[in-house]
Amino acid sequence: MFDVAVFGSLFLTLFVIMDPPGITPIFLALTAGRPAKVQRRMALQAVAVAFGVIAVFGVLGQQILDYLHVSVPALMIAGGLLLLLIALDLLTGKTDEPTQTKDVNVALVPLGMPLLAGPGAIVSVILAVQHADSVASQVSVWTAILAMHIVLWLTMRYSLLIIRVIKDGGVVLVTRLAGMMLSAIAVQQIINGVTQVIRGS
Repeated sequence: MFDVAVFGSLFLTLFVIMDPPGITPIFLALTAGRPAKVQRRMALQAVAVAFGVIAVFGVLGQQILDYLHVSVPALMIAGGLLLLLIALDLLTGKTDEPTQTKDVNVALVPLGMPLLAGPGAIVSVILAVQHADSVASQVSVWTAILAMHIVLWLTMRYSLLIIRVIKDGGVVLVTRLAGMMLSAIAVQQIINGVTQVIRGS
């Protein structure tokens, strides 16, 4: 009832794409200044949102894309543009949002989506679910998805200890580094999307 090869393959693929160590400085930058309790809740919210989005696309992904007439490259370009806007805010220090909504917004966008549940992860899950042609394969696929999100939550949850060490000055530095990393990820994602559009035309 369990296919270790399918589990390992999808888990490693999602680990590389979702990149828990790489998400740490971005998470610290976006949650800086909040009480520790709020930061922990935001980590859980972000992972829950990402899991929800990926689960929906895992079950209905291809049908949703077909219904909306949206191609995978278009999804990649849109996600890249959204990440680029957020990266620019991090680089320029313009990360403030309305007080009543900032905690929820940051947990949903960009942490939940498109950082964690980005186009790469969504496409990988859609393909994995489509190729899982037995009960054992399906169980392995969904176990890998769940395990990856647990790893993401643990990584963000315990990365908050870093803030106690680096203090405010370190948080500013982490914010700028996170903005630079995020802008590179965004540009690469846009380039990949455009490349696929050109190849498909």
